[in-house]
Amino acid sequence: MQIIHLLQDWWNHQTWLEIAGVITGLICVYLAAINNIWNWPIATISVTIYIFIFFEARLFADMGLQVYFFVVNLYGWYYWSMRPADEKKVPVATITKREILLSVGAVIFFTVLLGSLLKYTTASFPYLDSFCTACSLVAQVFLARKVLENWLIWIFVDVIYVGVYIYKDLHLTAVMYAIYVAIALKGYLDWRRDLQSQTATLNNKHQA
Repeated sequence: MQIIHLLQDWWNHQTWLEIAGVITGLICVYLAAINNIWNWPIATISVTIYIFIFFEARLFADMGLQVYFFVVNLYGWYYWSMRPADEKKVPVATITKREILLSVGAVIFFTVLLGSLLKYTTASFPYLDSFCTACSLVAQVFLARKVLENWLIWIFVDVIYVGVYIYKDLHLTAVMYAIYVAIALKGYLDWRRDLQSQTATLNNKHQA
């Protein structure tokens, strides 16, 4: 009975806004993992909800990140709809050496910039929050461009976010990000399989 009371008390502390954010967040990430273009409109709804959630939690870098996500979601929706005429989906790509160097530089730059600004505010974990934000900026662009390695970045970042959200008492959000880790792993495996299929098809065309 005590466990039931504890669960009821925990549930009473959750907000409908966070519940809606969790549900739409899980749906959109799952749809992205299975290569479904409808992840983008649902993702747009989810990030709008989390703009308000993170503002109240004083996670300002994360709040700004949601605004960025909103814009990139629209771009991703457009990019995924521009598939080649002979393809059912936009082909999966792999990261290049140039993109790796640019990504590392971007993560360092935005971590230092955002962290230096946020440390003068009431923000929680200014540099850690900024580092996760910087990694997410890069990962979201790669997701929109269908670069396979975006999922590896998300797995890394989401593990960190789980700890942050538990500390901030955003328990449902922490659970959501733990599930994100599993979905991101599925996304990586599924997209890698698609890439292998693309490569095999291309090789067969060249041999024909």
